[in-house]
Amino acid sequence: MNRTAVIKLVVFDWAGTTVDYGSSAPSEVFDRVFTRAGLYFTREEISRPMGMEKKAHIRELLASESGNRQWLEAYGAPWTEADVEQLYQEFEDTLCQVVAEYSTPLPGVVETVRRLREQGLKIGSTTGYTSQMMEQVLPRAKSLGYEADCVVTPDITGASRPTPFMLYECMRRLNVYPPAAVVKVGDTVVDIQEGKNAGAWSVGILTGSNLLGLTQAEYQAMPLEELERRKQKAAERYMEAGADLVIDAIRDLPDAVSAINRRMAEKEAAAC
Repeated sequence: MNRTAVIKLVVFDWAGTTVDYGSSAPSEVFDRVFTRAGLYFTREEISRPMGMEKKAHIRELLASESGNRQWLEAYGAPWTEADVEQLYQEFEDTLCQVVAEYSTPLPGVVETVRRLREQGLKIGSTTGYTSQMMEQVLPRAKSLGYEADCVVTPDITGASRPTPFMLYECMRRLNVYPPAAVVKVGDTVVDIQEGKNAGAWSVGILTGSNLLGLTQAEYQAMPLEELERRKQKAAERYMEAGADLVIDAIRDLPDAVSAINRRMAEKEAAAC
């Protein structure tokens, strides 16, 4: 029997998935911007909405119980969209100054993408960064060996994660369909939701991820038992969001794609 269902496209996230171990750049810049505004969030609070378009991320933080309370205490009135816009402009300006420094590919990315391309797969990408921010990221990543076939940002589609529209734009540009022929790979809950909302396969990555929440130095120094506990907790969050698979590191992705192809082949065979 000829197989008609097979993965043709992998769509990666950027920070925390293919570059910027632990998604450190946006986390650090959010911390700077809110601290200057007199608001203090924990790393976990800042990381929770990660993967969203950055203005939406700011709204999520301000709308939290802690954000609402701190803003009222600091300014004596509820925050407004004008406040969101001002914080976003500060975030964008600051991130553009530092993001290139954080755009080193994660260990295994260059080799894994090469393997996927050798297998005939196309490489797409979506991100919570704007086109302007990505202008700083792309040259640095390319100079170190990683480049996607297309890059789609929220300002291009007018909608960010967890909507599926950036992923659909990747499919349109690279002429790949149906969604079942696509794997979305990311390091946040909204990455998983983006893939599932598109009807694609979703794979979560643990090592280097925002969801795990560790810098590379912290990861390497952490006792194995505690590291495994954290990975298990992160994996559970991925699965709760609808992930089809959770892998330890990006090097495991070619095997994950093969496993998905086997699932589809078994489903086709059962239908005959």
